[in-house]
Amino acid sequence: MNKPLLPEPPPLDLDRSALFLDYDGTLVGIAPTPAEARADDELRDLLRDLLVRLNGAVAIISGRRVADIDHFLAPLRLTVAGLHGLELRRHDGSLVQCAAADDSLERVRAAFRSFVARNPGTLLEDKRLTVALHYRLAPSAAEEAAVLAARLAEESGGTLRLQQGKMVVELLPAGRDKGRAIEDLLALPEFAGRDPVFVGDDVTDEAGFLVVNRRGGISVRVGAADHPTEARRCLADIGALRRWLHASLAR
Repeated sequence: MNKPLLPEPPPLDLDRSALFLDYDGTLVGIAPTPAEARADDELRDLLRDLLVRLNGAVAIISGRRVADIDHFLAPLRLTVAGLHGLELRRHDGSLVQCAAADDSLERVRAAFRSFVARNPGTLLEDKRLTVALHYRLAPSAAEEAAVLAARLAEESGGTLRLQQGKMVVELLPAGRDKGRAIEDLLALPEFAGRDPVFVGDDVTDEAGFLVVNRRGGISVRVGAADHPTEARRCLADIGALRRWLHASLAR
């Protein structure tokens, strides 16, 4: 049984808020494969209006690559923190930060390729700076995938960390997460001095919720949490999020 939902967030204060949004499971539904999580025209128009009304203080905070988010939202370009904060790019195109590829991921790639070869329906997503193993189409492989990823993280000697998500395990260089990405973006002129609002749906977003709470902002979970969450507000689903954002613009 799902736990009771948290209270809904108040409308955005468009003069004071900095809005940070996860992509998959928050703005768009979770798709069977990563390539299918496309945005629609209504979402692009909504994000464009928010960008204008918030004077540029809108960012996507995602485990996706910046290039993937740009592709899904084209021709709209927003500030994006990709790969859980390993990539940061402002909406004007300027690069804030980009980590170098980590050689320790080569062993992970080889292990994940072998796993996919013997587990039909699983999928390797190589993002260069991180490597993800999806098992949404092969749920029976969940336990084996989790054990493998945990072992590889441990064997890296702290160089890599394990990031679990909805039907996916991912290994990435240690030291970056969505919370750190939000901290970095709040130092930029378009975000500085504003109250952070972060909306996410998954365990990968918990670091962001923690940072926003610490800074006196609003942390919003989309959907009922299936794990303990740091979010203090909740919206029932993606449709509720869009209605909340439209209502904030209409005030």
